[in-house]
Amino acid sequence: MNNLILFVNSFLSYLLLMAVIVILAGIAVFIGIKLRKNKNAKVEQMKAATEQEQKA
Repeated sequence: MNNLILFVNSFLSYLLLMAVIVILAGIAVFIGIKLRKNKNAKVEQMKAATEQEQKA
């Protein structure tokens, strides 16, 4: 019985660790997508400004 309790304790410990890693990875992906969208918007604004300057 003692071995089963130790096994379950270890299993839950690793399960909690995996959950933390998955959450951190999800946050990192969200931040990366947000930064990329901001960069793309900035590039589009600069491209539009350059086109307007060329037309004038």
